[in-house]
Amino acid sequence: MLDELKNNVKVTKDVGWLLPGLEVKRWFFLIFIGSIMIVLGFMVLANVRPIYMTLEIIRKAALILPSNFLAAIFILIGSVIFFKGWQKTTLSIMDMDNKKGNGSILEKLYRRRKLNKGAKIVAIGGGTGLSMLLRGIKKYTNNITAIVTVGDDGGSSGRLREEMGILPPGDIRNCIAALADDEDLITELFQYRFKNGECLEGHSFGNLFLTALCAITGDMVRAVKESSNVLNIRGVVLPATLDDMKLAAKFEDGRTIHGESNIPEAHGKIKTLFTEPEHCHALPEAIAAIAEADLIILGPGSLYTSVIPNLLVDGIVEAIEQSKAKKIYVCNIMTQPGETDNYSVASHVNALIAHAKGKKIVNAVLVNDILPDNISEGYAKNGSIPVRLDMENIKPIGVEVVSQKLIQENREGLVRHSSHRVARAVYYWYRKASKDNK
Repeated sequence: MLDELKNNVKVTKDVGWLLPGLEVKRWFFLIFIGSIMIVLGFMVLANVRPIYMTLEIIRKAALILPSNFLAAIFILIGSVIFFKGWQKTTLSIMDMDNKKGNGSILEKLYRRRKLNKGAKIVAIGGGTGLSMLLRGIKKYTNNITAIVTVGDDGGSSGRLREEMGILPPGDIRNCIAALADDEDLITELFQYRFKNGECLEGHSFGNLFLTALCAITGDMVRAVKESSNVLNIRGVVLPATLDDMKLAAKFEDGRTIHGESNIPEAHGKIKTLFTEPEHCHALPEAIAAIAEADLIILGPGSLYTSVIPNLLVDGIVEAIEQSKAKKIYVCNIMTQPGETDNYSVASHVNALIAHAKGKKIVNAVLVNDILPDNISEGYAKNGSIPVRLDMENIKPIGVEVVSQKLIQENREGLVRHSSHRVARAVYYWYRKASKDNK
Protein backbone atom coordinates (compact mmCIF):
# COMPACT_ATOMS: atom_id res chain seq x y z
CA MET A 1 0.00 0.00 0.00
CA LEU A 2 2.80 2.38 0.88
CA ASP A 3 4.55 1.43 -2.36
CA GLU A 4 1.45 2.37 -4.33
CA LEU A 5 1.45 5.81 -2.73
CA LYS A 6 5.12 6.24 -3.51
CA ASN A 7 4.52 5.35 -7.14
CA ASN A 8 1.93 8.11 -7.48
CA VAL A 9 3.50 10.79 -5.31
CA LYS A 10 7.09 11.32 -4.23
CA VAL A 11 6.81 10.95 -0.48
CA THR A 12 9.84 11.62 1.69
CA LYS A 13 10.44 9.54 4.79
CA ASP A 14 9.62 12.48 7.07
CA VAL A 15 6.33 13.21 5.30
CA GLY A 16 5.52 9.51 5.34
CA TRP A 17 5.03 9.65 9.10
CA LEU A 18 1.98 11.84 8.44
CA LEU A 19 0.19 9.06 6.52
CA PRO A 20 -3.14 8.14 8.16
CA GLY A 21 -3.57 4.92 10.06
CA LEU A 22 -0.07 4.49 11.52
CA GLU A 23 -1.32 5.04 15.11
CA VAL A 24 1.88 6.88 15.96
CA LYS A 25 0.93 10.52 15.43
CA ARG A 26 -1.58 10.38 18.31
CA TRP A 27 1.21 9.40 20.70
CA PHE A 28 3.49 12.12 19.35
CA PHE A 29 0.62 14.52 20.05
CA LEU A 30 0.41 13.27 23.62
CA ILE A 31 4.13 13.88 24.02
CA PHE A 32 3.66 17.39 22.66
CA ILE A 33 0.76 18.18 25.04
CA GLY A 34 2.61 16.68 27.96
CA SER A 35 5.67 18.77 27.21
CA ILE A 36 3.59 21.95 27.10
CA MET A 37 1.97 21.13 30.44
CA ILE A 38 5.37 20.55 32.04
CA VAL A 39 6.70 23.85 30.67
CA LEU A 40 3.62 25.73 31.87
CA GLY A 41 4.02 24.22 35.32
CA PHE A 42 7.61 25.42 35.61
CA MET A 43 6.60 28.84 34.23
CA VAL A 44 3.99 29.21 36.98
CA LEU A 45 6.53 28.07 39.54
CA ALA A 46 9.00 30.71 38.28
CA ASN A 47 6.26 33.35 38.03
CA VAL A 48 6.96 33.81 34.28
CA ARG A 49 4.09 35.06 32.06
CA PRO A 50 5.37 35.82 28.54
CA ILE A 51 2.02 35.17 26.83
CA TYR A 52 -0.61 37.15 28.70
CA MET A 53 -3.77 35.69 27.15
CA THR A 54 -2.57 32.12 27.51
CA LEU A 55 -1.64 32.48 31.14
CA GLU A 56 -4.46 34.72 32.28
CA ILE A 57 -6.53 31.76 33.41
CA ILE A 58 -3.51 30.33 35.18
CA ARG A 59 -2.94 33.70 36.85
CA LYS A 60 -6.49 33.79 38.15
CA ALA A 61 -6.17 30.23 39.35
CA ALA A 62 -2.93 31.17 41.06
CA LEU A 63 -4.78 33.87 43.01
CA ILE A 64 -7.02 31.21 44.46
CA LEU A 65 -4.56 28.35 44.81
CA PRO A 66 -1.01 28.46 46.12
CA SER A 67 1.51 28.77 43.27
CA ASN A 68 3.48 25.74 44.40
CA PHE A 69 0.34 23.58 44.47
CA LEU A 70 -0.78 24.79 41.01
CA ALA A 71 2.68 24.20 39.56
CA ALA A 72 2.77 20.69 41.02
CA ILE A 73 -0.58 19.87 39.39
CA PHE A 74 0.61 21.02 35.93
CA ILE A 75 3.92 19.16 36.25
CA LEU A 76 2.19 15.98 37.45
CA ILE A 77 -0.47 15.97 34.71
CA GLY A 78 2.09 16.88 32.06
CA SER A 79 4.46 14.14 33.18
CA VAL A 80 1.71 11.50 33.08
CA ILE A 81 0.65 12.55 29.56
CA PHE A 82 4.26 12.80 28.37
CA PHE A 83 5.31 9.38 29.60
CA LYS A 84 2.10 7.76 28.33
CA GLY A 85 2.74 9.14 24.84
CA TRP A 86 6.40 8.16 25.01
CA GLN A 87 5.51 4.65 26.14
CA LYS A 88 2.97 4.10 23.35
CA THR A 89 5.31 5.48 20.68
CA THR A 90 8.20 3.32 21.87
CA LEU A 91 6.05 0.17 22.02
CA SER A 92 4.69 0.76 18.51
CA ILE A 93 8.14 1.28 17.00
CA MET A 94 9.79 -1.55 18.96
CA ASP A 95 6.99 -3.90 17.93
CA MET A 96 7.66 -3.13 14.28
CA ASP A 97 11.41 -3.31 14.70
CA ASN A 98 11.16 -6.78 16.19
CA LYS A 99 9.26 -8.09 13.16
CA LYS A 100 11.23 -9.93 10.54
CA GLY A 101 11.87 -8.18 7.25
CA ASN A 102 14.07 -5.61 5.63
CA GLY A 103 11.58 -2.76 5.23
CA SER A 104 11.87 0.51 7.11
CA ILE A 105 10.02 1.02 10.39
CA LEU A 106 7.69 3.45 8.60
CA GLU A 107 6.80 0.86 5.97
CA LYS A 108 6.23 -1.82 8.61
CA LEU A 109 4.02 0.47 10.66
CA TYR A 110 1.95 1.50 7.66
CA ARG A 111 1.60 -2.06 6.44
CA ARG A 112 0.57 -3.44 9.79
CA ARG A 113 -1.87 -0.71 10.79
CA LYS A 114 -3.60 -0.40 7.41
CA LEU A 115 -3.63 -4.08 6.50
CA ASN A 116 -4.93 -5.06 9.94
CA LYS A 117 -8.01 -2.99 9.14
CA GLY A 118 -8.48 -4.59 5.72
CA ALA A 119 -11.41 -6.71 4.60
CA LYS A 120 -11.90 -10.18 6.06
CA ILE A 121 -11.19 -12.46 3.12
CA VAL A 122 -11.68 -16.22 2.91
CA ALA A 123 -9.96 -17.98 -0.01
CA ILE A 124 -11.09 -21.54 -0.74
CA GLY A 125 -9.21 -23.96 -2.96
CA GLY A 126 -5.92 -25.78 -3.21
CA GLY A 127 -2.94 -26.47 -5.41
CA THR A 128 -0.83 -23.75 -6.98
CA GLY A 129 -3.90 -21.65 -7.80
CA LEU A 130 -4.70 -20.86 -4.18
CA SER A 131 -1.11 -20.04 -3.22
CA MET A 132 -0.86 -17.75 -6.27
CA LEU A 133 -3.95 -15.87 -5.15
CA LEU A 134 -2.70 -15.51 -1.57
CA ARG A 135 0.57 -13.90 -2.70
CA GLY A 136 -1.43 -11.08 -4.23
CA ILE A 137 -4.25 -10.77 -1.68
CA LYS A 138 -1.86 -10.34 1.27
CA LYS A 139 -0.93 -6.91 -0.12
CA TYR A 140 -4.49 -5.70 0.56
CA THR A 141 -5.28 -7.13 3.98
CA ASN A 142 -3.88 -9.17 6.86
CA ASN A 143 -7.32 -10.64 7.63
CA ILE A 144 -7.00 -13.67 5.37
CA THR A 145 -8.18 -17.21 5.98
CA ALA A 146 -7.13 -19.85 3.46
CA ILE A 147 -9.31 -22.97 3.54
CA VAL A 148 -7.36 -25.77 1.87
CA THR A 149 -8.49 -29.09 0.42
CA VAL A 150 -6.99 -32.23 1.94
CA GLY A 151 -7.84 -34.73 -0.78
CA ASP A 152 -4.33 -34.91 -2.27
CA ASP A 153 -2.87 -38.40 -2.48
CA GLY A 154 0.04 -37.96 -4.88
CA GLY A 155 3.70 -37.00 -4.65
CA SER A 156 5.34 -36.19 -1.34
CA SER A 157 1.99 -35.48 0.34
CA GLY A 158 0.60 -38.82 -0.75
CA ARG A 159 3.62 -40.71 0.53
CA LEU A 160 3.47 -39.00 3.92
CA ARG A 161 -0.28 -39.53 4.09
CA GLU A 162 0.10 -43.26 3.45
CA GLU A 163 3.19 -43.85 5.58
CA MET A 164 2.48 -41.49 8.50
CA GLY A 165 -1.32 -41.41 8.53
CA ILE A 166 -1.53 -37.61 8.45
CA LEU A 167 -3.45 -35.13 6.32
CA PRO A 168 -1.59 -34.30 3.08
CA PRO A 169 0.60 -31.28 3.94
CA GLY A 170 1.58 -30.10 0.44
CA ASP A 171 -1.14 -27.58 -0.34
CA ILE A 172 -1.13 -26.34 3.25
CA ARG A 173 2.64 -25.82 3.05
CA ASN A 174 2.33 -23.83 -0.18
CA CYS A 175 -0.30 -21.54 1.35
CA ILE A 176 1.79 -20.92 4.47
CA ALA A 177 4.78 -19.99 2.31
CA ALA A 178 2.61 -17.75 0.10
CA LEU A 179 1.38 -15.79 3.13
CA ALA A 180 4.84 -15.42 4.65
CA ASP A 181 5.62 -11.81 5.52
CA ASP A 182 8.95 -11.91 3.71
CA GLU A 183 10.41 -14.21 1.07
CA ASP A 184 13.51 -14.85 3.20
CA LEU A 185 15.79 -17.81 3.76
CA ILE A 186 13.36 -19.53 6.12
CA THR A 187 10.61 -19.40 3.51
CA GLU A 188 12.98 -20.83 0.89
CA LEU A 189 13.94 -23.57 3.34
CA PHE A 190 10.27 -24.37 3.94
CA GLN A 191 9.78 -24.86 0.19
CA TYR A 192 13.05 -26.72 -0.41
CA ARG A 193 12.58 -30.12 -2.09
CA PHE A 194 15.18 -32.85 -1.68
CA LYS A 195 16.61 -34.03 -5.01
CA ASN A 196 18.28 -37.21 -3.83
CA GLY A 197 18.37 -39.63 -0.95
CA GLU A 198 16.56 -42.96 -0.89
CA CYS A 199 13.87 -41.83 1.52
CA LEU A 200 14.13 -38.04 1.17
CA GLU A 201 14.01 -37.65 -2.61
CA GLY A 202 10.87 -35.84 -3.70
CA HIS A 203 9.94 -34.65 -0.21
CA SER A 204 9.91 -30.96 0.63
CA PHE A 205 11.37 -29.75 3.92
CA GLY A 206 8.07 -28.02 4.75
CA ASN A 207 6.12 -31.26 4.36
CA LEU A 208 8.51 -33.07 6.69
CA PHE A 209 8.43 -30.15 9.14
CA LEU A 210 4.62 -30.18 9.25
CA THR A 211 4.64 -33.96 9.66
CA ALA A 212 7.04 -33.74 12.61
CA LEU A 213 5.03 -30.95 14.23
CA CYS A 214 1.84 -32.92 13.75
CA ALA A 215 3.43 -35.86 15.55
CA ILE A 216 4.60 -33.61 18.40
CA THR A 217 1.38 -31.64 18.83
CA GLY A 218 -0.96 -34.48 17.87
CA ASP A 219 -3.02 -32.12 15.73
CA MET A 220 -2.52 -30.83 12.18
CA VAL A 221 -4.25 -27.56 13.03
CA ARG A 222 -1.78 -26.86 15.84
CA ALA A 223 1.08 -27.92 13.59
CA VAL A 224 -0.08 -25.42 10.95
CA LYS A 225 -0.37 -22.65 13.55
CA GLU A 226 3.15 -23.27 14.84
CA SER A 227 4.55 -23.35 11.30
CA SER A 228 2.70 -20.12 10.54
CA ASN A 229 4.34 -18.48 13.55
CA VAL A 230 7.79 -19.53 12.35
CA LEU A 231 7.22 -17.86 8.97
CA ASN A 232 5.32 -14.90 10.46
CA ILE A 233 2.49 -15.24 7.96
CA ARG A 234 -0.24 -12.69 7.30
CA GLY A 235 -3.43 -14.58 7.92
CA VAL A 236 -4.53 -18.09 8.83
CA VAL A 237 -4.31 -21.38 6.95
CA LEU A 238 -6.88 -24.07 7.77
CA PRO A 239 -7.56 -27.54 6.37
CA ALA A 240 -11.16 -27.86 5.22
CA THR A 241 -11.56 -30.95 7.40
CA LEU A 242 -9.53 -33.09 9.77
CA ASP A 243 -11.18 -36.27 8.50
CA ASP A 244 -9.21 -38.65 6.27
CA MET A 245 -10.96 -37.43 3.13
CA LYS A 246 -10.31 -39.18 -0.18
CA LEU A 247 -11.78 -38.25 -3.54
CA ALA A 248 -13.62 -40.37 -6.07
CA ALA A 249 -15.33 -39.47 -9.34
CA LYS A 250 -18.15 -40.97 -11.38
CA PHE A 251 -17.70 -40.52 -15.12
CA GLU A 252 -20.41 -40.25 -17.74
CA ASP A 253 -19.24 -43.54 -19.28
CA GLY A 254 -20.12 -45.34 -16.02
CA ARG A 255 -16.64 -45.67 -14.54
CA THR A 256 -15.85 -44.79 -10.93
CA ILE A 257 -12.27 -43.69 -10.29
CA HIS A 258 -10.85 -43.53 -6.78
CA GLY A 259 -8.01 -41.26 -5.69
CA GLU A 260 -7.35 -37.59 -6.46
CA SER A 261 -4.22 -38.30 -8.51
CA ASN A 262 -6.02 -40.96 -10.61
CA ILE A 263 -8.99 -38.80 -11.64
CA PRO A 264 -7.23 -36.66 -14.30
CA GLU A 265 -5.47 -39.76 -15.64
CA ALA A 266 -8.81 -41.44 -16.38
CA HIS A 267 -9.41 -39.04 -19.32
CA GLY A 268 -13.16 -38.91 -19.34
CA LYS A 269 -16.01 -36.51 -18.65
CA ILE A 270 -16.64 -36.24 -14.93
CA LYS A 271 -20.28 -36.48 -13.92
CA THR A 272 -20.03 -36.31 -10.12
CA LEU A 273 -17.28 -35.95 -7.57
CA PHE A 274 -17.72 -37.41 -4.10
CA THR A 275 -15.73 -38.16 -0.96
CA GLU A 276 -14.84 -41.32 0.88
CA PRO A 277 -16.12 -41.45 3.56
CA GLU A 278 -19.34 -39.83 2.35
CA HIS A 279 -19.57 -37.37 5.24
CA CYS A 280 -16.48 -35.36 6.19
CA HIS A 281 -16.98 -32.71 8.84
CA ALA A 282 -15.77 -29.15 8.32
CA LEU A 283 -13.30 -27.62 10.72
CA PRO A 284 -15.29 -25.31 13.06
CA GLU A 285 -12.73 -22.53 12.58
CA ALA A 286 -13.31 -22.69 8.81
CA ILE A 287 -17.08 -22.36 9.24
CA ALA A 288 -16.60 -19.41 11.61
CA ALA A 289 -14.25 -17.66 9.17
CA ILE A 290 -16.76 -18.03 6.33
CA ALA A 291 -19.56 -16.65 8.51
CA GLU A 292 -17.50 -13.57 9.43
CA ALA A 293 -16.04 -12.95 5.96
CA ASP A 294 -16.52 -9.80 3.91
CA LEU A 295 -15.30 -11.51 0.74
CA ILE A 296 -15.17 -15.19 -0.24
CA ILE A 297 -12.99 -16.27 -3.18
CA LEU A 298 -13.23 -19.68 -4.85
CA GLY A 299 -10.37 -20.76 -7.08
CA PRO A 300 -8.47 -20.58 -9.27
CA GLY A 301 -7.07 -24.08 -9.60
CA SER A 302 -8.02 -27.55 -10.73
CA LEU A 303 -11.80 -27.50 -10.71
CA TYR A 304 -12.43 -31.09 -9.62
CA THR A 305 -9.33 -31.78 -7.54
CA SER A 306 -8.67 -28.44 -5.83
CA VAL A 307 -11.80 -26.27 -5.67
CA ILE A 308 -14.86 -28.55 -5.63
CA PRO A 309 -13.48 -30.95 -2.96
CA ASN A 310 -13.91 -28.20 -0.38
CA LEU A 311 -17.60 -27.93 -1.27
CA LEU A 312 -18.09 -31.65 -0.54
CA VAL A 313 -17.17 -31.20 3.12
CA ASP A 314 -20.30 -31.09 5.29
CA GLY A 315 -21.18 -27.53 6.31
CA ILE A 316 -19.00 -25.62 3.86
CA VAL A 317 -21.66 -24.97 1.20
CA GLU A 318 -24.28 -24.02 3.77
CA ALA A 319 -21.87 -21.61 5.44
CA ILE A 320 -21.02 -19.96 2.11
CA GLU A 321 -24.68 -19.63 1.17
CA GLN A 322 -25.63 -18.08 4.52
CA SER A 323 -22.63 -15.75 4.66
CA LYS A 324 -23.30 -12.08 3.87
CA ALA A 325 -19.92 -11.84 2.15
CA LYS A 326 -19.41 -10.97 -1.50
CA LYS A 327 -18.58 -14.18 -3.37
CA ILE A 328 -16.49 -14.52 -6.51
CA TYR A 329 -15.07 -17.44 -8.47
CA VAL A 330 -11.74 -16.99 -10.27
CA CYS A 331 -12.05 -19.10 -13.41
CA ASN A 332 -9.11 -20.94 -14.94
CA ILE A 333 -7.58 -19.50 -18.10
CA MET A 334 -6.92 -22.81 -19.85
CA THR A 335 -8.79 -26.11 -19.75
CA GLN A 336 -7.15 -28.94 -17.84
CA PRO A 337 -6.81 -32.22 -19.73
CA GLY A 338 -8.57 -35.04 -17.93
CA GLU A 339 -10.69 -32.68 -15.81
CA THR A 340 -12.20 -29.85 -17.81
CA ASP A 341 -11.72 -30.79 -21.46
CA ASN A 342 -13.63 -28.32 -23.69
CA TYR A 343 -15.12 -26.57 -20.65
CA SER A 344 -16.36 -23.00 -21.06
CA VAL A 345 -16.73 -20.42 -18.29
CA ALA A 346 -20.37 -21.43 -17.85
CA SER A 347 -19.33 -25.09 -17.58
CA HIS A 348 -17.00 -24.25 -14.70
CA VAL A 349 -19.67 -22.25 -12.86
CA ASN A 350 -22.35 -24.90 -13.44
CA ALA A 351 -20.04 -27.61 -12.05
CA LEU A 352 -19.56 -25.54 -8.88
CA ILE A 353 -23.29 -25.00 -8.46
CA ALA A 354 -24.09 -28.65 -9.17
CA HIS A 355 -21.71 -29.85 -6.45
CA ALA A 356 -23.11 -27.17 -4.13
CA LYS A 357 -26.48 -28.93 -4.39
CA GLY A 358 -27.89 -26.20 -6.58
CA LYS A 359 -27.15 -23.40 -4.13
CA LYS A 360 -25.89 -20.13 -5.54
CA ILE A 361 -22.49 -19.77 -3.92
CA VAL A 362 -21.00 -17.13 -6.22
CA ASN A 363 -22.14 -13.64 -7.18
CA ALA A 364 -19.54 -13.13 -9.89
CA VAL A 365 -16.95 -14.94 -11.98
CA LEU A 366 -13.57 -13.39 -12.83
CA VAL A 367 -12.22 -14.30 -16.27
CA ASN A 368 -9.14 -13.44 -18.28
CA ASP A 369 -9.83 -11.44 -21.44
CA ILE A 370 -6.48 -11.59 -23.26
CA LEU A 371 -3.99 -14.25 -24.32
CA PRO A 372 -0.37 -13.94 -25.46
CA ASP A 373 0.19 -13.78 -29.23
CA ASN A 374 2.87 -16.45 -28.97
CA ILE A 375 0.91 -18.95 -26.89
CA SER A 376 3.00 -22.06 -26.35
CA GLU A 377 2.42 -25.01 -28.69
CA GLY A 378 2.67 -27.30 -25.70
CA TYR A 379 -0.90 -26.53 -24.72
CA ALA A 380 -2.35 -27.80 -27.97
CA LYS A 381 -0.19 -30.94 -27.81
CA ASN A 382 -1.56 -31.70 -24.35
CA GLY A 383 -5.14 -30.96 -25.38
CA SER A 384 -5.41 -27.75 -23.35
CA ILE A 385 -7.29 -24.83 -24.90
CA PRO A 386 -8.35 -21.38 -23.62
CA VAL A 387 -11.54 -21.40 -21.55
CA ARG A 388 -14.21 -19.77 -23.72
CA LEU A 389 -16.41 -17.03 -22.28
CA ASP A 390 -19.94 -18.03 -23.34
CA MET A 391 -22.11 -15.12 -22.24
CA GLU A 392 -25.23 -16.74 -23.68
CA ASN A 393 -24.92 -19.55 -21.14
CA ILE A 394 -23.70 -17.38 -18.25
CA LYS A 395 -26.62 -14.94 -18.27
CA PRO A 396 -29.28 -17.53 -17.34
CA ILE A 397 -27.20 -18.50 -14.30
CA GLY A 398 -27.44 -14.93 -12.98
CA VAL A 399 -23.75 -14.52 -12.24
CA GLU A 400 -21.92 -11.27 -12.97
CA VAL A 401 -18.94 -11.56 -15.32
CA VAL A 402 -15.81 -9.56 -14.48
CA SER A 403 -13.44 -9.62 -17.45
CA GLN A 404 -9.87 -8.32 -17.17
CA LYS A 405 -6.30 -9.10 -18.15
CA LEU A 406 -5.08 -11.55 -15.55
CA ILE A 407 -2.03 -13.20 -17.11
CA GLN A 408 1.65 -12.74 -16.39
CA GLU A 409 3.92 -11.33 -19.06
CA ASN A 410 6.44 -13.87 -20.39
CA ARG A 411 8.36 -14.61 -23.56
CA GLU A 412 7.67 -18.35 -23.64
CA GLY A 413 3.96 -17.98 -24.34
CA LEU A 414 3.01 -19.68 -21.08
CA VAL A 415 -0.41 -18.80 -19.69
CA ARG A 416 -0.17 -18.15 -15.97
CA HIS A 417 -2.24 -16.05 -13.60
CA SER A 418 -0.53 -12.94 -12.27
CA SER A 419 -1.05 -12.85 -8.50
CA HIS A 420 -0.95 -9.05 -8.54
CA ARG A 421 -3.52 -8.68 -11.33
CA VAL A 422 -5.89 -11.30 -9.95
CA ALA A 423 -5.79 -9.86 -6.43
CA ARG A 424 -6.28 -6.31 -7.70
CA ALA A 425 -9.22 -7.31 -9.91
CA VAL A 426 -10.89 -9.26 -7.08
CA TYR A 427 -10.39 -6.51 -4.52
CA TYR A 428 -11.61 -3.72 -6.81
CA TRP A 429 -14.70 -5.78 -7.65
CA TYR A 430 -15.35 -6.27 -3.93
CA ARG A 431 -15.01 -2.55 -3.24
CA LYS A 432 -17.36 -1.68 -6.11
CA ALA A 433 -19.91 -4.34 -5.15
CA SER A 434 -19.86 -3.13 -1.53
CA LYS A 435 -20.50 0.48 -2.58
CA ASP A 436 -23.31 -0.51 -4.95
CA ASN A 437 -25.17 -2.24 -2.12
CA LYS A 438 -25.07 0.75 0.20
